[in-house]
Amino acid sequence: MTLRNRLQEALKEAMRAKQADRLSTLRLINAAIKDRDIAARVDGADGMVPDEEITGILGKMVKQRLESARAYEEGGRLELAEKEREEITVIEEFLPRQLTPDEVEAAISAAIAEAGATTIRDMGKVMAVLKGRYTGQMDFGSVGPRVKDRLG
Repeated sequence: MTLRNRLQEALKEAMRAKQADRLSTLRLINAAIKDRDIAARVDGADGMVPDEEITGILGKMVKQRLESARAYEEGGRLELAEKEREEITVIEEFLPRQLTPDEVEAAISAAIAEAGATTIRDMGKVMAVLKGRYTGQMDFGSVGPRVKDRLG
């Protein structure tokens, strides 16, 4: 079952169960995907983004909510921070399992070997390998400096 189909089924289940908060989050996810579908049509594609791109959208949504939750906590708005965290929980149901720190290190080593990287100039090749294989499974913002340290 594709990720898009899983999201549709979850949306229907949330409607049947009258889970308002979950339904709201699932609708936000669908809206983000439809926006990307429309943008793809403008670019000349068939208008249906693949699961890998949907995973990227979901990852971005999680990151946005983490930042919002942090800002709400700093502002003393704990109820809003909690709502953001609940949305994160729903979104993460559709993301692949996150790699452990040890698995991330192993993935970096494998990507460096595969790309034949020896200097910092090869960092783009290594990141391309990682993004092609592990999108949604690791935070590339924290992986980048690790790759740089290894190659530098």
